[in-house]
Amino acid sequence: MPQSKPVIDEGASLSRQFLETRTLTEALTASLSDADATIQSMEDASPAKWHLAHTTWFWETFLLRDYAPGYRLYNERWPYLFNSYYEAEGDRIGRFSRGLLSRPTLTEVLEWRAHVTDAMSALLDEPAHADLIALGIAHEQQHTELLLTDIKHALFQNPLGPAMFGGSPEPAMSPGAQPLGWHQHPGGVIMIGAQADGFAFDNEGPQHRALIEPFALARRLVSNRQWSEFIADGGYSTASLWLSDGWAWVKEHGISAPLYWRDDQAFTHQGWHPRDPDAPVTHISYYEADAFATWAGARLPTEFEWEAIGQSHSAAAGNQLDGAAAPAPCGGEALFGDCWQFTRSAYLPYPRFTPAAGAVGEYNGKFMSGQFVLKGASCATVRGHSRASYRNFFYPHQRWQFTGLRLARDV
Repeated sequence: MPQSKPVIDEGASLSRQFLETRTLTEALTASLSDADATIQSMEDASPAKWHLAHTTWFWETFLLRDYAPGYRLYNERWPYLFNSYYEAEGDRIGRFSRGLLSRPTLTEVLEWRAHVTDAMSALLDEPAHADLIALGIAHEQQHTELLLTDIKHALFQNPLGPAMFGGSPEPAMSPGAQPLGWHQHPGGVIMIGAQADGFAFDNEGPQHRALIEPFALARRLVSNRQWSEFIADGGYSTASLWLSDGWAWVKEHGISAPLYWRDDQAFTHQGWHPRDPDAPVTHISYYEADAFATWAGARLPTEFEWEAIGQSHSAAAGNQLDGAAAPAPCGGEALFGDCWQFTRSAYLPYPRFTPAAGAVGEYNGKFMSGQFVLKGASCATVRGHSRASYRNFFYPHQRWQFTGLRLARDV
């Protein structure tokens, strides 16, 4: 897939990155009606309108309220609606109730966004706020991706299969008859975690040493074609392939294919379309990824193994989000892009990790329980947002995000 000029210029000033990020979030929702933007399909997902509002609440709460002289809240009742999980910021509505917010309307939320974006101009170029502004930009980019995956799940509930974007998904980059290919690594002691220069989330550090054994990481993501072979071979009905929790999940929920599969079709942001066999498989759980790896005679990589390979690859390469267009996996040999890749590593703190002081310290550390690390980036990740040290994380049963896998093996 040809790469267009990134909408978010990572080398630009913070003020420009701020404006480009805000503009992109709004452009992605331009085709949505107020009803589209209000619905919530499950507790894990949030309405598009809520994402637009929550990211605005973040700027108003952590920058304007605290640092802009004379600034008054746009509406003193709205923080209760749009705080996500920051206990230090007080009470809030239940996560499962976000889809009940018919008011404020989408128009009112967009007016609030414009007000806050304009008010932020007084703070954007002040060095004292640079770190917090960089965090706010990264936070909104995260919600840009969440908005896309959440609205996809919401539209999927409609029997009409409505499209958010026109057109059809581009065909994948077929690997043809080429061998899978492997990135080889000799093992040894490596440095893990974000370097001191440049932005990183708190959970990416501190840097520390890790010992890894020799291993190999596949050059390509597992495809829909390979997944169809797994299904045909009884993958979802062979208990010996599954972790105990995974097998219980399969039986309880009647799982027999990735999310959004129906016969030979797949649901996309462009509606229902024939499933491309050469595109990377996406919308799978950790349980499914682990079972497939076992079936394939391989395994999932650890997060340290993935990062050891990723350190020599461009995080800006691959199929990622460049503008207000439908995200879709396309394949190829890029390590980053297409889908977030499950590792077998539990999401836990690194040695000497301490959360940041204040409310923003609730950002990542409080979720280090019962989740697994994913690496890379997806077709819905804003280009420039990810890096080799980036630690995405989800619970093992979740699969509404663009999640897939890349096989690993011992050498």
